[in-house]
Amino acid sequence: MNNLDSLLERIDPQRIPQHVAIIMDGNGRWANLKGMPRSAGHAEGVSAVHCAVEFSSDMGIKYLTLYAFSTENWNRPQEEVDTLMHLIGWAIERELPDLLRNNVRIHLIGDIKRIPDEARQRLINSREATAHCTGLNLMMCLSYSSRWEITEAARLIAREVAAGNLNPESISEDNFASHLSTSPAPDPDLLIRTGGEERISNFLLWQIAYSELYFTPVLWPDFDKSTYAEAIIDFQSRERRFGMTSAQVNENI
Repeated sequence: MNNLDSLLERIDPQRIPQHVAIIMDGNGRWANLKGMPRSAGHAEGVSAVHCAVEFSSDMGIKYLTLYAFSTENWNRPQEEVDTLMHLIGWAIERELPDLLRNNVRIHLIGDIKRIPDEARQRLINSREATAHCTGLNLMMCLSYSSRWEITEAARLIAREVAAGNLNPESISEDNFASHLSTSPAPDPDLLIRTGGEERISNFLLWQIAYSELYFTPVLWPDFDKSTYAEAIIDFQSRERRFGMTSAQVNENI
C-alpha cells in the first residue's frame, strides 16, 4: 500500500468538505531553489492545479476555489505578469478536455476585464464550454482581492438603494453575501495555503469567517494528492463549533 492509499483509508467519506479554497503559494521559490527562472515555477504549478482539480472531483468536493492571480499581483515585474497571463489562458484551454470529461464547471471570479484580451477570451470560452457541467465547480480567482470584491458588492447595493429597489433597513448579512462575486457558492469549509506563509493575503475575507485554516510548508508545485489528503484528514480532526459549545455541537450530531 502506498502513502496515498494509506491516507485515503483515514478519510471519512461522510465528512468531506463541501467547499475547499486554496492559496497557491510558492511557485517562484520552488524555481529559485532549483536555479530556474520564476516562470518555470509557474509552469510547474499548472500540474499541481490539475492534481488538485482531479482529487477534488474524485473526493466529491462540490466547490474548489483557487487564488490564481491577485489584484496585488499586477504590481509584479511586467515580464512575470505577461508570462502568468499567457500561462493562465493556455493552461485552462489545455485542461478543457479533461475538465469536460470530469464534468467540471469553470467560474471566473474577479476583475477579469483587466486581463489581456487573448487570455481573457480563452478563459471566457472555457467557462462557456463547461457551463452545462454539473460536477465540481472550479472557481478561478483572477485579478481578485477580497477588498475589491467587498467594495464592488457595496457599490451594487448602493445603486439598488439609489434606484429605490432596496430599502437600506432590509440589508442583512445574507443580502450582502448575495452581492459577492462568489455567490451563490457556500462559504469554504477549508482554506489551504501552501508555501509556508501563514496569512490570508486578501482572499475571501468575508467568506472564511468560520473556515478551518490549514497551512503547509509544501511549495505549490510539489502539492500532490497526498498533501491534499493530509489537509482533509486534519480538517476532519477538528470540532467545528460556529460559536457554540462542544456540548451543543454534540447534541446536534
